[in-house]
Amino acid sequence: KLQLFICLIVAYTKSLWSNLTLNHRKTYEYKYEGEVKFGSGKPNRAESGVRIQCNIKISGESPQVFILQVSDVTFAELNGITGKSDFSQCPKLSQRIAAQLAKPFKFEHINGHVRQIQAAPDVTETTINIVRGMLSFFHATVKTSPTVYELEEVGIHGMCPNNYATEINKQTNNMNVTQVVDIDHCRIKAAMQNGMAFAVLDKETKQRGESMISTVQYLYTIQPTEEGGMVKSAYALEQQHFSPFNVKGGSFRMEANEGGKPANVGQLQNRGDIVHKLVNSNANIPLVMQDLAEPKAKAIRMIKQLAEDHKNQIKKETTEDTLKVYQLLRMLQDRDLDEMWVELARNNEHRRFFLDMVAEINDDRVLKFLHKRFISKDVSANEAVQTLLIAMNHLQPRAELVEKAKEIMNMEFIKSNPHLWTAAMFSFGSLVYKYCAYHSPCPQAAVQPLLNLANEGLRNHNETKMFIALRALGNAGHPGSIKTITNFLPGVAANPVDVSCRVQSAAMQALRLTARRDPYSVQEIALKVFLQKNCAPETNMMAIMVMFNTKPSAALVSTLTAHLEREKDIHLASFAYSYLENIARSKTPDNHNLSIYCSLAMKSLAAKFGRLSYNSRSFRMDMFDDDLLMGTSASFNMLGGPTSVLPTEIISQQKYFAIGRIMKLMEFGIRSETLKQLIGPSIPGFKGDFSFSDFQAIYNVLKNWESLPNDKPIISAYSRLSGQEFFFVNIQKDLLEYIKAVSPSAPKGTPVWAAIEQLQKGLSWHWTKPLLNIEARLLQATTLGLPVEIAKYYQTVTGITINAKAAINPPQAQHLGDLINADISLESEGVVGFTKDFWIFHGINTELFQCGSEMKSKAPVELPMKLSAKINVGKRVLELDIPACKNEFELISFRYVKIMIMYSQHLWKITVTRSFIENWQQLLLDYCFSFKQQPTPNNWWRKANMCAKSSMYGVGVCVDYDIRRQYFNNEYPLYSIMGFTHAAIRVVPGIHSKFRAPYAQMTFMSCFFTHMRHMRLLLLNVFFTHITNKKASPQPVVSIKAIAMSGNQNLEGFDMTLYNPSEGDTLKAQMIMSHIGDAANWKMCVDASAQSPANVKAMISWGAQCKPYKISVMAAAAQFDILITFSTNFLEMFFVLMDFIHSRMERYIPGMALLYGFNQTSESNANQEVSASIVCASSDSIDVTIKLPKQVVI
Repeated sequence: KLQLFICLIVAYTKSLWSNLTLNHRKTYEYKYEGEVKFGSGKPNRAESGVRIQCNIKISGESPQVFILQVSDVTFAELNGITGKSDFSQCPKLSQRIAAQLAKPFKFEHINGHVRQIQAAPDVTETTINIVRGMLSFFHATVKTSPTVYELEEVGIHGMCPNNYATEINKQTNNMNVTQVVDIDHCRIKAAMQNGMAFAVLDKETKQRGESMISTVQYLYTIQPTEEGGMVKSAYALEQQHFSPFNVKGGSFRMEANEGGKPANVGQLQNRGDIVHKLVNSNANIPLVMQDLAEPKAKAIRMIKQLAEDHKNQIKKETTEDTLKVYQLLRMLQDRDLDEMWVELARNNEHRRFFLDMVAEINDDRVLKFLHKRFISKDVSANEAVQTLLIAMNHLQPRAELVEKAKEIMNMEFIKSNPHLWTAAMFSFGSLVYKYCAYHSPCPQAAVQPLLNLANEGLRNHNETKMFIALRALGNAGHPGSIKTITNFLPGVAANPVDVSCRVQSAAMQALRLTARRDPYSVQEIALKVFLQKNCAPETNMMAIMVMFNTKPSAALVSTLTAHLEREKDIHLASFAYSYLENIARSKTPDNHNLSIYCSLAMKSLAAKFGRLSYNSRSFRMDMFDDDLLMGTSASFNMLGGPTSVLPTEIISQQKYFAIGRIMKLMEFGIRSETLKQLIGPSIPGFKGDFSFSDFQAIYNVLKNWESLPNDKPIISAYSRLSGQEFFFVNIQKDLLEYIKAVSPSAPKGTPVWAAIEQLQKGLSWHWTKPLLNIEARLLQATTLGLPVEIAKYYQTVTGITINAKAAINPPQAQHLGDLINADISLESEGVVGFTKDFWIFHGINTELFQCGSEMKSKAPVELPMKLSAKINVGKRVLELDIPACKNEFELISFRYVKIMIMYSQHLWKITVTRSFIENWQQLLLDYCFSFKQQPTPNNWWRKANMCAKSSMYGVGVCVDYDIRRQYFNNEYPLYSIMGFTHAAIRVVPGIHSKFRAPYAQMTFMSCFFTHMRHMRLLLLNVFFTHITNKKASPQPVVSIKAIAMSGNQNLEGFDMTLYNPSEGDTLKAQMIMSHIGDAANWKMCVDASAQSPANVKAMISWGAQCKPYKISVMAAAAQFDILITFSTNFLEMFFVLMDFIHSRMERYIPGMALLYGFNQTSESNANQEVSASIVCASSDSIDVTIKLPKQVVI
């Protein structure tokens, strides 16, 4: 909750009022106090804030020009507990602010409104904004009649609706004026938002609740004078309620005040009107306050240190330093970046870190830097792709940067590499989309290079250019591209379309983002394409998907339904029906109205298409919570036709709903190009049961791949993030030629041999990548003049280290086939890990100080690997030796804390008060004895350490968590993130247990280290076989042994063997798992058979020689049975559990049977059997039999 209190009290006045006036012959003196606080507003909660106090004097220079002088400035900061802590003065920051405010300020005051403000050139914009906050008390429209009126006028928050109410105090003859500013509905708002262009605003979601609400109220006491109304006193209150969820479930708060002193008037410059001017805070990153002197030297030093810290594995303690490097890099000039490159490029680790981090400068400096690199060609194509993608996608959306990016696209270095050229086109399209999100209407000149490329490809019949241009236009989502895109769509283009189906599909997909910006045009196009019968079916299906991106009306859905009722293409009908069915079941707000329309459509289509099940279908799952204002959805779409058993295109999409926006997460797509021609509408010998004969049938078809055309891709794939395509690949025929090099006859000199030889010499590879995934910031004006900011930062540092060496015996191999019977040993070790840092900041952020609330989370993941392998392909043996765990490490952990902060740079020191955590125990005591009249908070603290260790394999897993919460009942769900959370999964060395429970291999006990074990995993006889002799006994299919070997060479572990005893048309499978060790007789047996897909049986038994416990399952047409039996010596715990379940079920079964329309009878049953049977007795009835110990329910 953001709350600003501003008080203005007159110290001297003289004394008929109408509007607010200032007499240039008089001097006005006021006491000024501004205060800003951040917190929840609840007792005994942490809060932070700042206070500015001063005296201000206003004197006249002319009837409309006045001078503002500020004196006696004091600055104080607050970081503590509500009701217990007070503001403490900051002398050094007071001096710094006073030095700025001591300079003179001129302003025009006409008809009660402040016009132009003038100040010295060296006065910072932050100081000017504080002055604007002071002068906002002299900026109002006062009327004597009517007493209640509404105006839209300019103020410090921008052009906003204002509601006034006036009242005359008959005792003092003063007028009391109340002014309320609706800053949530400003036509022109003094606000700046970055980083959310790809997250689409959703009106339906915002109707469910708000995550931020702001209110502003001014209270004036105006005294009548001969010149008009004079401000005798004034008070302003601004509140901003913010929550990551719905504000009705709790929010945070803030307060603010201000002041100044007289000085001589010198040369002044015009600094604008009363509207708050937002400072370009590109380098002023919240969460970071550091010494910015000598930024280049500091950046070089920190990059080197980060490279060293993460050289072998990710050091989670220093990943947050990447934000400091980003801030330092944004302080540098062009020449500084060039000098850093010269110093850092020589070292591979330093070079990689610098290229990854320089991309976050996000303005013309990074484009100039890349331009120089591409001209000099001192970066590889791989380095250029990675850096260019990040740099272009993170650029600020400004017109001059779009123009500069056009120059980058046309460079010969970019065009020389097809992957780099594709990445440049895609990322330029993303930049145009982001630019248009903040500039409406968006000029067509921004997207013109992509339009030119598409038209050029169409003229020259260059499919590559057409295809890439259309996909880049899809990223841009520019309404001005619709006319060009329609040239590639049959039935819509002015001229006949002569392009391939893959280009038509790309053209249809190119409208996916334009659908939101020009829905009516896209609806018309999508409907025309859907009705085209000479299109490929997948293009018609894509038209349906794009049409629903426009959120069609009920009339359009009805039109689509009417055409579907007459649709003869069964594949198109199958897809369309399943797509409508998914939306009808959708629970997300964006589909609220559509779900109603589609539900009605289903009633018309169900009889004809309800039972269709073709390979062209759509699947969707979604959920949404109104309290959290959060939700998610996932969809899987298969688009195909009658020409192939394979779907032509498969698309998987995920979305995330939060804070009134829809964020598209990952999207993956794969398209079978010429592969579907090879497969055809059917596969000879393919039955669909995926038996060996089915795989053999598929293999026989794929053997003909050499007949495929050389210039067409076999398959293609793409990936999108936030709706923006960043990856696309064509799998060409020449890749299969490369795979042929892996054949046994391949000689030395092939790339495969080169890799083997390198592995024999020893391979060492390390890769690290820092990535700023999200930088989303919202800054807006406050009554005080200080900008309030809500910022979200999410970054990842990923690292992979691998060391490996192989030995081959005998070493004299000339062909790959010679390796089949060779003994190959491989020694490898390494670590894979990443650390994710996420911050949310809500507070004041200036170059002088930062205060507010900060939520931080850190989630590191680390997976070390060390193993030895022995391989003999001819003998079908793979043996893996995994040494026992010797050192404890965190596999994954999560740490989260919500704190109140006050950062400043006095003497380059940073002060962070973690009062919520450090004062936890004291808070518990305080709540027991204090604030008895206040609402009682809930104090919740859970801490645990649980370990499961295997004495057999010498390894254990521990789960730790420490969760601390303090909340009021009306704060759900906000309290779920307020406080402290730490959770971790640790891998620890195992221990030797003196006692082991029967059949239990996991032992729960405390963490201490004793005897170590060595684990060996033997993977034996791995091959597939087809039984041709139907009367023969089984030939083992897979045998796996997991054995632990202790120091005395005793073996202990498990053996698992799979068998294929299939006979005739009956498919069978068996599995036997045995315990290996002294006197071990525990086994698990699984026996399954299927005479047909509708007749399946399975039996699972376990215990001593697979006898004590047994479960059998039988599923046949219209019947399903399950039976569980166990011996008389079964664990007593099971009897207790079954008695408990039975006693509960006995009470509920009669009522539930009646509720669901069952007729119920009971019989007695043996104590050692549990079974259930479901039989379809007729078309409208079923028989259910449930047998429990002591009772049978029928």
